[in-house]
Amino acid sequence: MPTSPSYRSAPLFPSLGEGFFDPVEAARFPERILRFRNQRWAERVGLGSLDAEAWEAHFARFEPLPGNLDRPLALRYHGHQFGTYNARLGDGRGFLFAQLRDAGRGPDDPEKGRLLDLGTKGSGQTPWSRGGDGRLTLKGGVREVLATEMLEALGVSTSKTFSLFETGESLFRGDEPSPTRSSVLVRLNHSHIRFGSFQRHAHLGHKDRLDALLQFSVEHHLPEARAQEGPLPVGFLHEVTRRSAALCASFMAAGFVHGVLNTDNMNITGESFDYGPYRFLPVYDPAFTAAYFDETGLYAFGRQPRTFVWNLARLAEALSPLCPDAAFAPALRAFEPAFVEALHAKFLRRLGLTSNGPEEDEALLDACLGFLQESGVGYDRFFFDWYGGLASAARARRSPVATKYTGTRFVALERAMGGHDPARVELLDDPYFQGDGPCSLLIDEIEAIWSDIAERDDWSAFEAKVERIRRFGALFAD
Repeated sequence: MPTSPSYRSAPLFPSLGEGFFDPVEAARFPERILRFRNQRWAERVGLGSLDAEAWEAHFARFEPLPGNLDRPLALRYHGHQFGTYNARLGDGRGFLFAQLRDAGRGPDDPEKGRLLDLGTKGSGQTPWSRGGDGRLTLKGGVREVLATEMLEALGVSTSKTFSLFETGESLFRGDEPSPTRSSVLVRLNHSHIRFGSFQRHAHLGHKDRLDALLQFSVEHHLPEARAQEGPLPVGFLHEVTRRSAALCASFMAAGFVHGVLNTDNMNITGESFDYGPYRFLPVYDPAFTAAYFDETGLYAFGRQPRTFVWNLARLAEALSPLCPDAAFAPALRAFEPAFVEALHAKFLRRLGLTSNGPEEDEALLDACLGFLQESGVGYDRFFFDWYGGLASAARARRSPVATKYTGTRFVALERAMGGHDPARVELLDDPYFQGDGPCSLLIDEIEAIWSDIAERDDWSAFEAKVERIRRFGALFAD
C-alpha cells in the first residue's frame, strides 16, 4: 500500500488484554460510494497517497492498514445517560479500526507523535448492539461531517471526520422520514477511552483492570498527569479536568450544544466526538436544547458547564477504588478557574481582541452576554459584526441588525470593548468581513443541504458549505 513515511502504525490498545474489547467483523455493504474524504488529515497521518481503490478497501470494507490491528475491536464501557447508569453499553455500531501516530504540522509541533485512533460509526452489529442494526443513516453522516468541520474551524477540540461512504442500504428510523439512506463513517480521535470506560471496571469490581486502564491512559495519552502532585489517579483526574474545562469553554464560545453529554460521550483527552443531536445557537439562550427528547433541558446550552462537572465527579467515583475519595476534591475544584480562564481566551479569540487581564476580560464577557440576551442579535452575527471590537463600529453600523446595536446594554458593551485592542488588525479588511454575513451552521442550513441530497442527490450545497467553513477556519487559524 502506498503510504507516506509519516504513516506510523501504533496498535497499542490490544496490549490491555482481556476485558476491554471484543474482536468483531465489519458489515458487508451492497454499495460503497465515497461522499467525503478528509484529504488534509489523511496527509497529516501518512494516508494521503491512498488511491480511490485503497481508500475504499480500508474505509468501507475495513481491510487492515499495514502493521495495524488485524481485526476491529468493539470497545467495552458503561455510562450515565441523562443521569441514569447504564451497564449495557459498549460500541454497538462502531469499532476501533486502527491506531497511528500524529505526524504533526512540523518538526516543532507539540502534537507530533501523539497516539491517534481511527474509529467507525455505522460499521455493523457488535456484541453491544442491543438489538440495533449497527448502521448509520446518510443524513447522520452528513450532519457529523458538518459538525466536525465547523467545530474545527471555530477552534474546538473535536474528532475529525476522516471518511464517509454511502452504503446502499435502506434504514428505518423513528426520527427521520423512512426508509432512508445509509452510510459508514470513519473518524479520527486522540482517544476513544471514555469516562464510561473507567466506570465499567469500577462497577464490575475489576480493580486490576481499572488500574491497567489508568496506567495505559497516562502512558499513551496524558503523560502530563505524572507532573501533578499527589497519587497518579489524582494527577490523571486533574489533567482530564483541565482539558474538559477547555472543551466546555470552547462549546460556550462557539454557541454549540452537544445534545447528549453522557459520561460515555466524554473522553479522557478533552475532545468532543460522536455527534447525534446537536445545534448551534441561533441567538444567545441558556435554555436552548439540541435533542428533542431532552424534555427537562438537562443538557441545555447554559447547563453544559454543570454537566461537565457532574460527569467529572462520576469519573472520580470510578477512580476511587485506586485512591481515597477525598483526594479527588482539589482536582474537581480546578474545573471552575480553568473554565473561566479558557472562556475568556475563547471569547477574546472569537472577537479578535487582546486580553486586558482577568478583571477587564470578565467585564467584557459579562457585557457581551448581557447584550446578546437582551438584544436577540444572532450569535454568529454578533461576532461577525464586532470582530476587532470598536475598530469594527463602521461595519456594525452597516449590519442588517444595526438597529439592535442600541440601548443601555450596548453602551456598556462599547465601554467594555474600548479597553481591548484588536489582536489581528490585518483581518479587519479581509474579504470575509466585507461579505454578506457570518459563516454559520444553523439547523435550517443543515436541513436545506440534506434536502438537496435526499430529493435530487445534489451534493453541491454540501461541498460548498464544507469549503466555506474551511476558508473561514483558515482565516482564524493560530
